Amino acid sequence: MMSNDRYQGTFFEYFSDLQDNRQEGKVYHRLTDILFIVVSGVLCGYYEWDDIYTWAKVPANGEWFEKYITLMNGIPSLSTIKRGFSLIQPQEFLTRFIDWMSGTITLPNKDIVSVDGKTSRGSKGNDHKVLHIVSALCHSHGLVVGQTKTDEKSNEITAIPVLLEQLMIKGCIVTMDAMGAQKKILEQIVDKNKADYVVNLKGNQGTLHKEVQNYFVEAEQAGKRAAIEERNSEESTFKVLHTVDQGHGRIEKRTYYYSTDLDWMGDAQGDWAKLTGVSDKRKVAFIADPTKTTTETAYYISSVDNVTDFATAARKHWGIESMHWSLDVTFGDDRNQTRETAAAQNLAVVKRMVFNVLKNETKIQPKTSKPNKRVIAAADVNYRDHLINMAFHQM
Repeated sequence: MMSNDRYQGTFFEYFSDLQDNRQEGKVYHRLTDILFIVVSGVLCGYYEWDDIYTWAKVPANGEWFEKYITLMNGIPSLSTIKRGFSLIQPQEFLTRFIDWMSGTITLPNKDIVSVDGKTSRGSKGNDHKVLHIVSALCHSHGLVVGQTKTDEKSNEITAIPVLLEQLMIKGCIVTMDAMGAQKKILEQIVDKNKADYVVNLKGNQGTLHKEVQNYFVEAEQAGKRAAIEERNSEESTFKVLHTVDQGHGRIEKRTYYYSTDLDWMGDAQGDWAKLTGVSDKRKVAFIADPTKTTTETAYYISSVDNVTDFATAARKHWGIESMHWSLDVTFGDDRNQTRETAAAQNLAVVKRMVFNVLKNETKIQPKTSKPNKRVIAAADVNYRDHLINMAFHQM
């Protein structure tokens, strides 16, 4: 590959001119080159600095780097990689990541965008603080489209509005757990993002959770549920939807009761932006033996106007939990002990970049797990090139 073919693709367009505050005349390695080396190392299965450096300095990998970047002074040292990565401004890096995703994918109408937080336990330092990242996952592509950082899970309430400000999600349905059941957050989703919401309720919302629970209990006692089961008419404001999912020897039956008759709320309905319906979702799960079951009941508020959209959104929220699990299993998120604040935040963005790449690769290894795709990428430069080309040129 000729030198003028280096630094090509959308990745370099968004990240090639990151702010660099190092002393001019003493810079031997561009921040873009350091970033590319780290992204490539994580893509190939390495997430600790020592491992990334050891992998990068293998001569064959040095030759491979020359396809994409210019290493006039060879592979950066371990200390240079760590220091350089900590010099990247986290907010600038995060903003460019979000802009990169927004500029390369289109979210369809009614796409489900799930917002949730995850703590990187390995980042705990002497100050006893850990890095907590709030992410947004779009389900049409299965990709992370944004994230922001907060010091503690309890601070998600202040972090979610910051994340929402950065997202282009008009016409989508935002799902959140009970932490997002805040009047100002839902107002922001409706008025500024021009989106809808489906939000779980728990005891953190004063009497609302109990009031919704009582509404459905009273509806059951009055025989309203039984009547709906028999006659689920289009005109009814109280709807029901049943779903069955089966896999890995486990069967899950869900029943979604959704009511858009909120007169019982009185003036309180107006306190919640575009509040349109409330739901009682019941899940019954069993493995092999139907007599041995587990039952869960959850309550929600929502701005969608039909049970089908509600059920789809509520069901798909689990996808962001699956992403968190993948970050732990595939990327060692809880084991990584990067404690320097900027480096830890930047590495969290890189992991979500690579998550997107591996998730999006369905052409050559469509049935291969993410961990095994990374094994293949480390050993097979052709597959690695395919991932880099897909990520940097097509995403």
